[in-house]
Amino acid sequence: MPDALRPALAAACTEIRDIENRIRIVEDQLQALADQTPAVARLRSIPGIGLITATALVAFVGDVQRFHSGRHFASYLGLTPRERSSGLVRRLGSISKRGDVYLRMLLVHGARAVLWAASKRRSPDRLRTWALHLQHLRGHNKAAVALANKLARIVWAVWKHNVDFREMAA
Repeated sequence: MPDALRPALAAACTEIRDIENRIRIVEDQLQALADQTPAVARLRSIPGIGLITATALVAFVGDVQRFHSGRHFASYLGLTPRERSSGLVRRLGSISKRGDVYLRMLLVHGARAVLWAASKRRSPDRLRTWALHLQHLRGHNKAAVALANKLARIVWAVWKHNVDFREMAA
């Protein structure tokens, strides 16, 4: 490595270490908050929902009791298809993207992680089998968004009924 680059790279490494330390501090604060909130622990039992997603959902949504169904909750997050229907002809398009961009992004990335991990499993459960089948039919991105919609509905059910998520065999 040339001697002229060493000081610049050393400064960049120091800056990266400082950012990593700040990230660790924020994660510790989120974990302390999650330990005080029982809903966060329940939401973290869902595949694809981690610490950041669970705390963001609890902070943004507040009271899940205001949603009548999982579809209303998914619609609130902007994960339901846009509908252009007339009479008896029902036309569903792409997702509406009407909700919070950050929460939708977290759910879609969690769904991508579930899809990726499902492809590595020998015997995936029912949710992952459905997602892999959809990925085979429609492609990775559409399957990820559809799985994010399903995860939002699962989040609503787990949160509303105060139960942990349990995987069901395929």
